[in-house]
Amino acid sequence: MTSARHRIWDLLTSLKLTIGCLAALMVLVVACTLAQVHLGTFGAVERYMRSWLVWWDIPGTVLSVPVFPGGALAGLVLVVNLIAAQARRLDLSARKAGIWIIHAGLILLVAGEFVTGMYQTDNQLIFREGETTNFVQSPRELELALIDTTDPAHDDVYGIPERLLARADAVEIHGTPITLRIRRFYENSELFNLPPGQAAVATAGVGTGVLVQEAPPVTTDDRMNQAAAFVEPRAGDRSYGTWLVSNALGAPQSFVHEGRTYLLTMRARREYLPYALTLKDFRHDVYPGTDIPKNFSSLVHLSGRGGEERDALIYMNQPLRHDGKAFYRASFGEGDRLSVLQVVENPGWLLPYVSCVLVTLGLLVHFAIALRRGLRRQAQARAAPGPVTPAGAERASRAALGGLT
Repeated sequence: MTSARHRIWDLLTSLKLTIGCLAALMVLVVACTLAQVHLGTFGAVERYMRSWLVWWDIPGTVLSVPVFPGGALAGLVLVVNLIAAQARRLDLSARKAGIWIIHAGLILLVAGEFVTGMYQTDNQLIFREGETTNFVQSPRELELALIDTTDPAHDDVYGIPERLLARADAVEIHGTPITLRIRRFYENSELFNLPPGQAAVATAGVGTGVLVQEAPPVTTDDRMNQAAAFVEPRAGDRSYGTWLVSNALGAPQSFVHEGRTYLLTMRARREYLPYALTLKDFRHDVYPGTDIPKNFSSLVHLSGRGGEERDALIYMNQPLRHDGKAFYRASFGEGDRLSVLQVVENPGWLLPYVSCVLVTLGLLVHFAIALRRGLRRQAQARAAPGPVTPAGAERASRAALGGLT
């Protein structure tokens, strides 16, 4: 047992393991970059960099086999290796200060990626000039929304994530007497007019004349799945029929239960904010006499909590940071009247910057200590009694250079 523990400890602290992890991460970066052509940026990053294992789909079957460690596994092993190596070679002397700082920077860099992968959210805020909005929406994820529109002053919104629709048979809407039974869910679909004589799955709403066919999931960054679901709203023993909901359907669908009107819709997943943003002006400037873009900027007004009111100009590399979120310029449309902001929330956004500073500082400290040690050796060699021979001068120079390595 002792021998086995020693072998494991030797492996964890091995320099070969460090090099192996770094090499694996380089291979993953190249593979991830190439895979973006078919999977898109988000899909490639999820498959190669934020997974524990990289899986290969066997052609002609539904089987997948792991073929390479994922970025999460390689990063975790690298962090354990760096910590174990430092603990084994523990030396708190000043001459090792640079090495300690470099290791701390590398560990923090990998830890920052874990924080980003687990907690970062990317959403979009889409509004037109003069429009005020208090929510952001996901460019990739969808939700089934049940909206109580009875009160003309405000709506009560209940959102069901698509991942829950894929595995649940029934979803109770807390705060309402409604339960939604999920008859069938399609991650991506194509909708057609129902052929004559074919029975419809939907018995209520616009879906009674629609045929749904399953389609492969979308992988590119500029497209979103057309999810579809057949759902049956129920209240106690009463059924309101089977409805087709899809983000490809533009027609509103609603039913009434005990005097309350409920709207059913499939839409991009929303996150409501405790403040509101108004787009006051969007600028799309070009160089005179050309169509070459010169500047994109969005002037927004923020109405925050506690009576906070202020304007902010968002342009290239100058986001609005508020309440832990960063609002970046992303896109535009509708004759320069519509502005799209990328909204990023990442609690670990400072970690890569701190890591780079630590690694740079560690290198400077390490080389400064090595240089000082080398110069001291060279001075001692010159101060030694007796004539300085060519061989002695060469040994002194080698000693000085040796202090730099």
